[in-house]
Amino acid sequence: MQCPVCNTETGSTSAFCPHCGANTGTGAAQAIAAQPSGLSDTAAGTIAYLTFIPAIIFLAMEPYNRSSYVRFHAWQSIFLGIAIIAINTILGLIPIVGWIAAPIVSLGFLILWIMVLIKASKGERYKVPFIGNFADQQAK
Repeated sequence: MQCPVCNTETGSTSAFCPHCGANTGTGAAQAIAAQPSGLSDTAAGTIAYLTFIPAIIFLAMEPYNRSSYVRFHAWQSIFLGIAIIAINTILGLIPIVGWIAAPIVSLGFLILWIMVLIKASKGERYKVPFIGNFADQQAK
């Protein structure tokens, strides 16, 4: 078999030309070329919950910003992060009761965060109470 680019003899089983490295069009190279690149919507939706940074990146980056599923999880992640910061800030300003409640509320947010992370990894579009409807509106 000859290389389609440089016409060097490649052998019948070689997927790439040993001289120029071009794809010879045999099985292994075709299988690699046929695989889609990038993340699945499920993976991108899950990664959006790691911090607000991937969520913002997915909202700005093609092809993820075209997926309603990814946009929903990115917006929900951002709104959830804002809610965590706002509620913990308010509780931190309240003497004694707020200081006691802040760790309990933070634990609740941690459990909620793990729950939405798992649901997103399974392809579910779970709406967090109060926040989920705003995220759904932004995703449309």
